[in-house]
Amino acid sequence: MADQTGYPDHADGGRRPQRAVPDYDLPDALTLEEPQQYRALFEDTRQAIITLLSERAATVSELAQVLDRPKGTVGHHVQVLASAGLVHVVRTEKVRALEAKYWGRTARVFYYQTLEAGTAQRLLERSAAEVGRVEASGQGEKIVMDVNRRDVRVPAERAREFRDRLADLLLEFADEPRAGDTTYAMVFGIFPSSLDVLPERAGEGS
Repeated sequence: MADQTGYPDHADGGRRPQRAVPDYDLPDALTLEEPQQYRALFEDTRQAIITLLSERAATVSELAQVLDRPKGTVGHHVQVLASAGLVHVVRTEKVRALEAKYWGRTARVFYYQTLEAGTAQRLLERSAAEVGRVEASGQGEKIVMDVNRRDVRVPAERAREFRDRLADLLLEFADEPRAGDTTYAMVFGIFPSSLDVLPERAGEGS
């Protein structure tokens, strides 16, 4: 599995110029191996920081402003990510008498094998809350939005195939050039359903 991120963009003649993301060099991928890295990455504020740094390098002050969180709190989260090897200082700039540190990711994509218990549930709950806010705002018909679900009884191997195809689509979505005024989220999930199975009809399966 992979934490989706931004890849280099390509201009395509849209209304707004599209810029390469992020605006610093970094390796394509990093495989998470240490528990510390999992704990660092899969926390809401740190996930938001990692996502923002997919766009460009940023200072703690810039991140705090976008996240509407105290600078000290955001600085703490950045240090946790740095200690786990997920972000680092990619450049510095002199601002009057101070030196501003610009933080960036250590890889475009973070690959991982397993999730701690409850991580997937928290991701879906957070996504559901965002969908609920859009619905409550009455803006759902004015923007691109769709949520749907199907429950289908299939062999595990076919479920794995669909999971892999969905993961590829998510990475393709992350690879899109940055443009427009709205950030969209794509969420996919495949999991055992609680829907009961119809019993076989008389005479079948014998």
